[in-house]
Amino acid sequence: MYTLYGMTGSGNCYKPALLMRQLGIPYTWIEVDLLRGATHSPDFLALNPTGKVPVLQLPDGRCLSESNAMLCLLAEGTPLLPSERWARAEVMQWLFFEQYSHEPAIATVRFWVHYLGKAEAWRDRIRETRPKGYAALQRMELQLCRSDYLAGDAYSIADIALYAYTHVADQGGYRLGDFPRIEAWLRRVQRQPGYFAMADRP
Repeated sequence: MYTLYGMTGSGNCYKPALLMRQLGIPYTWIEVDLLRGATHSPDFLALNPTGKVPVLQLPDGRCLSESNAMLCLLAEGTPLLPSERWARAEVMQWLFFEQYSHEPAIATVRFWVHYLGKAEAWRDRIRETRPKGYAALQRMELQLCRSDYLAGDAYSIADIALYAYTHVADQGGYRLGDFPRIEAWLRRVQRQPGYFAMADRP
């Protein structure tokens, strides 16, 4: 059985959990309290020397970090990760976009506001970062004018990767109501078989 070490409320930890639920892959969840420094304990660092969640431990004991790498591993051989070269590259394009353009603004501001309570203390930093998040949302909105899902007309791990932090972007003060195509896409993702909601906090 797979073991997923994660923190409840983390979009990155939610991604592989959602995928495994949707693919019918049994796993054990082990809660790791990131806010209390549990990722820096010797036991956790033996699993992931970078000291971050999530960590996916395979049945053979090997450990994998980075949530989007987990999505690729788990979805291999399923329709959620196409085998055709172009279709696969489109999925990868959105996985890289999520890590480089989306998460650093959307997830980071949410963490500052929702978990650290720094909306006022860090308002200048937030004001600088938020436009990057809106630019990422606008890019998604444009794509969703062209297709039902981010990598085309079929649901894929690209949608899982970007759903995780987009659907809670309002917790960082982002106005999702300005993006009707994204809101419709969020509802389509929520109707997928095996979907379950991300809990807010540990």
